[in-house]
Amino acid sequence: MILLRHGQSEFNLHFTATRRDPGIKDPKLTGLGHDQAEQAAEALTAPGAGPEIRRIIASPYTRALQTAAPLAKKLGLPVLIQPLVRERYAFVCDVGSPCTQLRLDWPDLDLQHLEEVWWPAVEEPADQVQARARLFSAEMSALADWQHTVVVSHWGFILAMTGQSIGNGQWLACDPTVAPPEQINWKHG
Repeated sequence: MILLRHGQSEFNLHFTATRRDPGIKDPKLTGLGHDQAEQAAEALTAPGAGPEIRRIIASPYTRALQTAAPLAKKLGLPVLIQPLVRERYAFVCDVGSPCTQLRLDWPDLDLQHLEEVWWPAVEEPADQVQARARLFSAEMSALADWQHTVVVSHWGFILAMTGQSIGNGQWLACDPTVAPPEQINWKHG
């Protein structure tokens, strides 16, 4: 499967410049972030890019949904919402939008399985993120066609899945049948 990190968000823009939490709840993509989402959709669907994409899974955060949208539109696929692939709750940006708001903003998404408040109330310990990664890997491993999946997620979750830190709008291949790394360097790069 492909793990795609969301495009640059308003949080990423400000945090990169100041290394301070700008206090933006569930930030949207910047103009650059939208461009990164479009570029990823083009690259992932280009001839010879890899296995045919048949499934798109995304975190419920707005920045992930906005990143998934161009790919879903290009392929005519629904975006399946999976809170397991959400970001590690550590900053104000990790306060999501309540399900009722997401229903208003994204009326075409199936959100029936999503709780009203689907993100944690307090900072999430690293071992909990790694446990989510293991659970998600197990769920994906059970699918015969996991190779045909793109997962739109976040820095912390992708790090927990692979041990690799990737930038906004970047992606990497991930084999869910291989155990996630035991040791993770959580220093934000």
